[in-house]
Amino acid sequence: MTKTDFKAIRRDLHKIPELGFQEYKTQEYLLNYLLSLPQHRFQVKKWKTGLFVKVKGTAPTRIIGYRSDIDGLPIEEETGLDFKSDHEGRMHACGHDLHMSIALGVLTHFVHHPIPDDLVFIFQPAEEGPGGAEPMLQSEEMKEWMPNVIFALHIAPEYKVGTIAIKEGLLFANTSELFLKFKGKGGHAAYPHQTKDMIVVASHFVTQLQTIVSRNVDPLDSAVITIGKMESGTVQNIIAETATLEGTIRTLSKESMESVKERLEAMIEGMKISYDCEIEVDYGSMYRQVYNDHEWTRDFISFLESNDDHQLVICKEAMTGEDFGYMLEKIPGFMFWLGVDSDHGLHHSKLNPDEEAIDYAISTLTAYIGSLSTK
Repeated sequence: MTKTDFKAIRRDLHKIPELGFQEYKTQEYLLNYLLSLPQHRFQVKKWKTGLFVKVKGTAPTRIIGYRSDIDGLPIEEETGLDFKSDHEGRMHACGHDLHMSIALGVLTHFVHHPIPDDLVFIFQPAEEGPGGAEPMLQSEEMKEWMPNVIFALHIAPEYKVGTIAIKEGLLFANTSELFLKFKGKGGHAAYPHQTKDMIVVASHFVTQLQTIVSRNVDPLDSAVITIGKMESGTVQNIIAETATLEGTIRTLSKESMESVKERLEAMIEGMKISYDCEIEVDYGSMYRQVYNDHEWTRDFISFLESNDDHQLVICKEAMTGEDFGYMLEKIPGFMFWLGVDSDHGLHHSKLNPDEEAIDYAISTLTAYIGSLSTK
């Protein structure tokens, strides 16, 4: 068997980032690669722009699942790399190109070196939005090949290659998008008394939002509300009739998420009365917390500790959002951070992961999954 260069595959995928449920070229690339493997060893099912690939075990008693996300972000790449994105305004700025190449590497190994158990590789679209894990979990394809245990990873720019960071229990936060529309009455800047200025209202709202966490969330819990985008107005001498805010809510508990939204909606009702305007709220995509199964996580940690090639970090929980949480809510398993040593962080236009992490992750995962055949 000729050794496959999964770094080259990563570079191919890096050039074609696509947004959620638009991953047509990505799906085609994955399917073309699968055609290079012995066809009798696996089955493929399409789901929207994603894929399920079942690698047959020699004497299966369970199904082991592995998930990779496949979508990119609406970011203009500024890395200057020779293989930078060919798609204007699109970039694999969250490392999903590495995630896919690693998954293909693990899949390829087990196609050629099967273990007793069946393996299902899930190439999931729309992780960055509007969310692919939950509907994929409910699909007939996944119900037919439902894993008994499932694993995934996410690249971590802050850790060196060869480092794996993980913890039992809560790893990533509950997250919700936040979209707000304000509607008042526009008019000439010289006659403010005849208008309802939505720049003023939206600005007051952003300021008041800061009190939700500081005065409504238990200090021993954690929550974050961030407004990342604000749009309003047309020119300097016209009072704005509308305004929009876009942001995110992140909490470490489901209870806090409910409390934050309840307080936010009460605040909206108060501002509608105070400023005589209309305000609409939309929570967009909402992701479950990523909660690592204690038993499986301890098993993976024990595996890493038994091998000197790994730098293990027991990390703290993060306010990161990941819709893999929907799968872990239904299937035991875990997610871990994979060190890729980049000067720039996730969702940054200059993110440049160290590709040495690809082969390291493939060898680690194939060794761990292979060890499960004796358990």
